Amino acid sequence: MDHPKPQHDDAPTPETVLRRAFDPELFRTLGHRLIDQLASHLDCALHDSRMPVLPWVDPEVMANTWPPDFPERGNENLNALLGRVLDAANHLHHPAYMGHQVPGPLPAAALCDLVASFLNNSTTVYEMGASGAGMERSVVRWMAATLGFGPQAGGVLTSGGSVGNLTGLLAARELHAAKCRRKPPALLVSDQAHYSILRAVRVMGWGAAGVETVPSDPRYRLPAEALEEHQHRAEARGRTIIGVVASACSTATGAYDPLPAIADFCEAKGLWLHVDAAHGGAASLSDKYRHLIDGIQRADSVVWDAHKMLLMPALVSGVIYKRGQDAYRAFEDEASYLYERTPEEEWYNYGHRTIECTKPMNCIKAYAMLHCYGTRLFGDYVTATYDLARRFAAMLREAPGFHSATAPESNIVCFRYIPDGAGDLDLLQAAIRRRLLADGNHYIVQTHLPAGLHLRTTLINPFTRENHLAALIGAVREAGDAIQRQG
Repeated sequence: MDHPKPQHDDAPTPETVLRRAFDPELFRTLGHRLIDQLASHLDCALHDSRMPVLPWVDPEVMANTWPPDFPERGNENLNALLGRVLDAANHLHHPAYMGHQVPGPLPAAALCDLVASFLNNSTTVYEMGASGAGMERSVVRWMAATLGFGPQAGGVLTSGGSVGNLTGLLAARELHAAKCRRKPPALLVSDQAHYSILRAVRVMGWGAAGVETVPSDPRYRLPAEALEEHQHRAEARGRTIIGVVASACSTATGAYDPLPAIADFCEAKGLWLHVDAAHGGAASLSDKYRHLIDGIQRADSVVWDAHKMLLMPALVSGVIYKRGQDAYRAFEDEASYLYERTPEEEWYNYGHRTIECTKPMNCIKAYAMLHCYGTRLFGDYVTATYDLARRFAAMLREAPGFHSATAPESNIVCFRYIPDGAGDLDLLQAAIRRRLLADGNHYIVQTHLPAGLHLRTTLINPFTRENHLAALIGAVREAGDAIQRQG
């Protein structure tokens, strides 16, 4: 005989649970506690030398610390859970963080993200994010003017540089649609270009053959003088070149391609020029380093990430077009439940210009930080980090056994440690990095270059100083020598 289930008269109703979840006072309490947690975390990252950059844990162990044993009824212990997240995080605000091109963001920008997430207003359609539409147009116009484009320029903000590169190249495909119908299209791309370019080409259905790879020069730049030869090679294998992708700067080494010469080639051949300036577009804000992007205003499309050298939380990327109407080429779709008029008439409906259907209000952090701190802060920051990279390269030249891949142009420095009697140098660099990860006091990454595996630093933290770089050199040497002794 089945026994009846016990009745819990004190069990909360679904409506009670929901009202509790949306209770303003509970939200206020959780929020105040969270801000205290984040402020303490920031203070430790900046000032407590005992705090590791990355408290390394094996991936399988980490996965097991977050089991899917979700309770039927929650306990609302959010702050304790978020404290665990903070403790296990890669602490990007730590001055010894020198890894990927991801900054410890401005704390106030994170508050803007909180507002955007709380409101959940999409800028795809004006009615769903009116203030975002206005802010986005201003941020895009500011980016375009800062890069040197004229008043006819326009664009859109996307969720990351990969989506941005795809968006710009989709416009190129539409402009050259007639050519694409006659022969399979392809792009001329440096071997140092970001991998998202090849991904974009594959997404567009061109396959790996849609990229004609041009070997970089000894400074890891795209050689303009080699473009015509590789255009002929692509045509000989049945492809038609419709554009060139240049880097400003490249991800691996931070090298800036020679944009004026590449623009000359594209204009002479009637090709689209797309510049991936996700990282290095911020040089436009530095009086000292602006020359690095000379010629970028001649590009047809440019991608510039604010979540790299503008100290914003991810993600917010600008896709800027020399001719603003090109922004509408790739996404002229019918959606009567969203739009009423032509895309050009409805500039305020950003869904006309991006692949994203629910487009987050990622403009708020960029607009607010530019408004509150002014543009000089960001220009000075770019100059300081680029200067620091040059000082680091000088320190490496003076340190026995250290060799730089190339003189840095941006704030990215690649190097190797080659002690006397070293065997397989690639294995040694990889082993050194693993030791640094386990130690946790420095965070750097690695990259494969034609000369072999290199250790790679991006000096993106505004509080990294020469003493941190000297400590890194010492830690690399200590790790490398220990590995050598162990055989």
